Amino acid sequence: MDTSIFLAKLIAPLLLAISAAMLINPTNMREMATDFLEHRGLIFLAGFLTLLGGVAIVITHNVWVLDWPVIITILGWLSVIGGVFRIVFPDSVRAIGNRMLEKSAPITVSAICQAILGIWLFYVGYIA
Repeated sequence: MDTSIFLAKLIAPLLLAISAAMLINPTNMREMATDFLEHRGLIFLAGFLTLLGGVAIVITHNVWVLDWPVIITILGWLSVIGGVFRIVFPDSVRAIGNRMLEKSAPITVSAICQAILGIWLFYVGYIA
């Protein structure tokens, strides 16, 4: 199986599940995010796991072409950057997260964007 298809099949369900949780039960997600941001250890762990996943994607799929696989490469690099940011700057992560939680629009917009990307990757990975 092509690496791009494999990663699309791997990432799509994650994006769809998370976006569904954010859209169906936003109060619960907001409370979990608030709890999460209170603990630097969890921010570090999330950064470690995000960095790990991002590096795995970049190592196996550093494809810079003008076609859909570049989206997976971009997601990998964004994960690397996000993971490093969480590990190195946990207090900034807390501040940014708390500002986002003050308003509902960023969470809804994020959920919709994740859902669209997840649906598209699902289509590319499982249907096309």
